[in-house]
Amino acid sequence: MDALTQGILIGSKWVLPILAVWLLLRCVRSMLQENYEPELWARLEFSDGTWADVRHWECIIGRSRGCDIVIPDEQVDRTHAALIRSDRGQWTLYDLNSGGGTAKGALRDEGAGLDVQDGDVLFFAGVGAVFHPLDEAQLLENGVRRSVPGQFISPAVSLLVLTVFQTLLALQYSADPGRSGAVSIALSFAVLCLIQWGCYFLTRALDRSGFELETLAFFLCTLGLSVTVTAASEQLLRQQLLRQLLFLVAGVALFLLLGWWLRSLRRTKALRWLLALAALGLLALNLAFGRSSYGAANWLQIGGFSLQPSEFVKVAYIYVGAASLDRLYRGRNLFLFIAFSAACVGALALMGDFGGALIFFATFLVISFMRSGSFATVFLAIAGAALAGLLVLTVKPYIAQRFAAWGHVWDDPYGAGWQQTQALSAAAGGGLLGVGAGRGWLHTIFAADTDLVFCLVSEELGLIVALCAMLALIAIAFFAVRTAAGGRSSYYVIAACAAAAMMLVQLALNVFGSTDILPFTGVTFPFVSRGGSSLISCWMLLAFLKAADTRQNASFSVRLSVKGLRPAEDGGALLSGEEAEEP
Repeated sequence: MDALTQGILIGSKWVLPILAVWLLLRCVRSMLQENYEPELWARLEFSDGTWADVRHWECIIGRSRGCDIVIPDEQVDRTHAALIRSDRGQWTLYDLNSGGGTAKGALRDEGAGLDVQDGDVLFFAGVGAVFHPLDEAQLLENGVRRSVPGQFISPAVSLLVLTVFQTLLALQYSADPGRSGAVSIALSFAVLCLIQWGCYFLTRALDRSGFELETLAFFLCTLGLSVTVTAASEQLLRQQLLRQLLFLVAGVALFLLLGWWLRSLRRTKALRWLLALAALGLLALNLAFGRSSYGAANWLQIGGFSLQPSEFVKVAYIYVGAASLDRLYRGRNLFLFIAFSAACVGALALMGDFGGALIFFATFLVISFMRSGSFATVFLAIAGAALAGLLVLTVKPYIAQRFAAWGHVWDDPYGAGWQQTQALSAAAGGGLLGVGAGRGWLHTIFAADTDLVFCLVSEELGLIVALCAMLALIAIAFFAVRTAAGGRSSYYVIAACAAAAMMLVQLALNVFGSTDILPFTGVTFPFVSRGGSSLISCWMLLAFLKAADTRQNASFSVRLSVKGLRPAEDGGALLSGEEAEEP
């Protein structure tokens, strides 16, 4: 190794972690720097002269301190009623099986809901209130979410930091004299840079300023491209890189398409049952014609491509789960969603995809609790899942073997613990800075580029970069939870939190499974593990989080223009006159 090559390798090993940490801090600070003045859509005037502000499209009214509107009266149930605004501006009042009942004047809600207008007197048990929605002029003054920005953090600079990171990573591969295909590697990283900058300029052309989620996703995809380079053989390197880039383009395109589609709540909810049938059809097709790979028959071979239907069912599952209930706390639709969930999890269990079933079940808990508000429902679901898990362990011996090896991989390092002991050894050998891109040996172990990818990144790029990858996903999830409090519709809130939960559970199973902290279930690291189906589904899940972003000019579903504001009839945003006419 000549002096120049050695200098590039040593210098980049130190600079890459610094750039990764800097990029992560910039994105996190940018996502968390803004505070918001709350929106105001209507008011309730009580008989004692007090007022209650209606700050969401779907408000829970009750005695509990967790309700959106709290009525501290013993006659009122803890969760008494729901006041919901449609995306056309119509308000409806629903009783939530309260003891004292909910009424509009003398008309009591019997389950179908009551349309309410300005001046209507609403009764919650013995407590009355006059409803006053804001008119158009008041909405323009008070109903627009206004952000109070802190120090401006340019997304272009963050993307430039990422570009330097990608350039140094490509140079590390090029500096290896024993590696062929340097031109293909350099071109693949150049194409990745073009994709991310093209996406950025497209969002700027659409007057969107929030690009942190996409930047973190492209950072993770950069590590995924590095994993592809490391794991691919010399003969298949060009083909594997091309496939990975094509999957990335498809993922980004579907991310943008789904984000646009989610702008309208009406069309989103209208498609839910069709999408549910499509998801069940995919799983049925997988059960009938799936190809088994190490105990799990969750692959379909179509032409020269291998497809994992469960990855796309993830997107459909969140889409249906968030849209299946037309209002909060409605038991009938919750039970329909439970049946849909049971079918999905049952199909995955029959395929032997235990990790996938666990991810779906954890997501179900998030959606069902956010929709029902009932801990009893969650506890019942956990009890049922525990019994089902015991049944799966008895009929799927290879899963039972994985659980038996959990915590004891070093007892049998050449048998049941082979993969994890090798992964732990490689990660330890990488240290904080890594041995260099493409210079590790873990990629020779089966599933190193998928199930063990955290240790592969730790070995080659160092523990600091690997932890930054983990923290990037955690930051995305935390941002989803933070924006939930200001969400206008429960659809965006639940979809974003469910997508974040799905990514976090998948992350935990991958990282903690490969390091023997949790049982080894064989799931992928979002955006990083090699595989087209997983990459595309991760980008589509990111669209749900993007749609819940309530910051000014940052979201696919909330847009504020400088001039010409008027209430939109599509998706509930306040849009410019031109954009409000979009179908």
